[in-house]
Amino acid sequence: MRMLPLAAATYFMVSGGPYGIEDILTAGYFNGLIILLALPLLWSLPTALMIGELASALPEEGGFYIWVRRAMGPFWGYQEAWLSLAASIFDMAIYPTLFVLYLGTLAPTWTAGWHGLAWELVLIAACCVWNLLGAPAVGDGSMGLFVILLAPFVVLVGYAAIRGAHLHHAEMFTAPGTHAGITTAILVAMWNFMGWDNASTVAREVDRPQKSYPRAMLLSTAIVTVSYVIPLAAMAWARVPVEQFSTGSWAEVARSMAGEWLGIAIVVGGTVTSLGMFNALTMSYARLPMALAEDGLLPRVLARRNGRGVPWVAVLACAVAWALALRFSFERLISIDLILYGASLILEFVALVVLRLREPSLERPFRAGNLAVTCVIAAVPSALIFYAMYASRHERMAGMPALALGGLIAAVGPIGYLISKSVWSRSRPKVAVGD
Repeated sequence: MRMLPLAAATYFMVSGGPYGIEDILTAGYFNGLIILLALPLLWSLPTALMIGELASALPEEGGFYIWVRRAMGPFWGYQEAWLSLAASIFDMAIYPTLFVLYLGTLAPTWTAGWHGLAWELVLIAACCVWNLLGAPAVGDGSMGLFVILLAPFVVLVGYAAIRGAHLHHAEMFTAPGTHAGITTAILVAMWNFMGWDNASTVAREVDRPQKSYPRAMLLSTAIVTVSYVIPLAAMAWARVPVEQFSTGSWAEVARSMAGEWLGIAIVVGGTVTSLGMFNALTMSYARLPMALAEDGLLPRVLARRNGRGVPWVAVLACAVAWALALRFSFERLISIDLILYGASLILEFVALVVLRLREPSLERPFRAGNLAVTCVIAAVPSALIFYAMYASRHERMAGMPALALGGLIAAVGPIGYLISKSVWSRSRPKVAVGD
């Protein structure tokens, strides 16, 4: 993949457009926009800088798993991979859910009853087939999907600008959100700004990764921020009541502002963003079990690749696991996803600092700053992660608090490492290319 396709794929791994940010408006327009402007500086930029440094210094397939393993040893590398794969079970269930949600606003009968689940399974199968064509196909496809999904929002922003030009704006930001609404908005925004590290797992398949990763991370950070802030600011300018917004409501807003045709275009864009995000993340996550298999920590069959270098067995295994988590609600999926992903991201920041201390002479084509800056870069997102974990303490999944469930899932990691080491590490697998 070249730099621009990498940036486009990263965009889908993180964002996929304004879809899914509607619940941020539980905090009101003013607070919502402040959150969307602050989080890129406190959450996205530090993560992008960390990835730019480590991906350019260690451009290995497996990405963040390789970084943590090199910094802290195979045990912690395994925990990093385990937390990321466990988070993917819940993260990847969100996109088929959003796909069906938007499709249902266009034609409710298409998604009624068992039809909704059928569409979700079709999405998973389609992305598996697409991924089998190779990482360049995913990256190039992401560029096309990017244009398709944002085009309706460009039109919507134009209509909002025209409508707002004739309105009184003295009170456009005066409707404050509740404390609970602000907390929800922060959690939803964090979820909408996370996933930058997923781009690192395909480093061997990126052209000139030492230069491409830092540029792609910074470019995609800017594009994600703009694609969130401008549509919400336009809705505030057009004085669209915040009460009209909930998950999946962009289509209704577009219909009320421009007509049925734009509502349909927004719905089509919503299905496209779900497809693009699931497709790009399939490429990312499937490389983790492959890397573990190559290290002798999972069955060697997971390291098998097709003629295009795609770990096809890992892709199919991940798809089956993701299909099993399709029935949870959107809010609950976000809570457990933040807990597990947050824990894995903290390990990556620890690896960033540890590698600075242990391997100061490691060639780093891109540096996130001196050691003091690096520590700050690691501390700020980690603090936000702990806040997210605390704020999610009342969410419940599988009959228990989401935080407790996340702790139980994390606790399986050390057990899995002992089992994997005793069962599969006796002989390191050889990657079969062309199987």
